[in-house]
Amino acid sequence: MIPDDGRNRHVWRNAIKEGMKAAWPVCLGYIAIGLAFGVIARKAGFRPLEIGLMSLLVYAGSSQFIAAAMLGAGAGFLPIVLTTFSVNLRHILMSSSLSIHLRHLEARRLAIFAYGVTDESFAVNMTRFRQGCWGWRQALAVNHVANLTWVASTTAGGIGGQFIPSGAFGLDYALIAMFVCLLVFQLRGRIHVLVAILAGLLAVIIAVALPGNYYILAASFIAASAGLGLRKMKGFRSEKQGPS
Repeated sequence: MIPDDGRNRHVWRNAIKEGMKAAWPVCLGYIAIGLAFGVIARKAGFRPLEIGLMSLLVYAGSSQFIAAAMLGAGAGFLPIVLTTFSVNLRHILMSSSLSIHLRHLEARRLAIFAYGVTDESFAVNMTRFRQGCWGWRQALAVNHVANLTWVASTTAGGIGGQFIPSGAFGLDYALIAMFVCLLVFQLRGRIHVLVAILAGLLAVIIAVALPGNYYILAASFIAASAGLGLRKMKGFRSEKQGPS
């Protein structure tokens, strides 16, 4: 009979292996994007240690790009905080969706899990939660394997930033390419395609028409609401839907 501590180690070992297997496409994207951020941040005046600490403490790719650009342009503390806060409001939507699958997780583990939630880890974990073969340990492994990759890649980009041009190797396109791939894996029916198209169109329209960085949150809210309405319609109700 396996002792409880031995069984627990075995469970964790398997969960980490499964998490690493699920996270490797995200990690590949993070290497490219992290190097790009490190290069940009270095050219904005950050030192490699500061870049690594920012990635560890903030851990939000798009917000880090924005903050580095604003700091490089001489923006003040309050505008940077408000801008990055508004951009990161989308985490409320992601956390609400994940909470359904983590409702029995105790507070200290939930806090550790919440730290590692990003757009990419959310997409990977939600896909597997919906398939019904995923647990919080595997999801936690995805979050923190990706986190370690991000911190290491951004720091490496900062160290080599003085030698790498900011637009080299197509690094500027890496973030867009990864989001496109993650979106494709989330499409499970006509309604998802329509919501994705609507969200993209609304984001562009709102970004052009209104100032600020609220277009992502606004477009997501409107498109998700429209998707909920479409789901109740007869033509879409018959589609096979996973847990939401």
